[in-house]
Amino acid sequence: MRADENAVPRAAPKERAFLGALPQSVVDMREQILAAVHAGDVAELRDAIEWNEMPPDFGAANNDPITYWKKTSADGEGREVLAVIANLLALPPARLAIGKDPENTSVYVWPYLAELPADRLTSAEEVDLYRLMSPAAAKAQKSAKKWSWWRLAIGADGTWHTFRRYD
Repeated sequence: MRADENAVPRAAPKERAFLGALPQSVVDMREQILAAVHAGDVAELRDAIEWNEMPPDFGAANNDPITYWKKTSADGEGREVLAVIANLLALPPARLAIGKDPENTSVYVWPYLAELPADRLTSAEEVDLYRLMSPAAAKAQKSAKKWSWWRLAIGADGTWHTFRRYD
């Protein structure tokens, strides 16, 4: 009898970060958003926003996101917000199975860390956390055991669903 024959079957581990190929529509929206980042002009996000049939959920910025982000950004031009977006999109997303449409059931959430228990990150995941926020903010995140930072979500069909900070 081989040793592995007595092994207890284990459930497949939950996907922590999606490392596969994104659907082309998600790639297109991500690139449209990143075009504003590379232009250094938060107003360029208007193109990505207008690709949607309905505007994304921007939280407190829903009424006029460009003006809001300029006003709340440390530089007064919205470049801080663009830097946040760049840092989020530099990490892999989480892939969530949401919805009933088999072709468009997935929603991709950046950063993948937003979908993990903040107090149970691996060492590598903690490094990713520090790429996004200060050590003090990361410590508060872990103590609260929940995500309370920026989160960006794009549906499999390319719909930009949300970009907001969760406090």
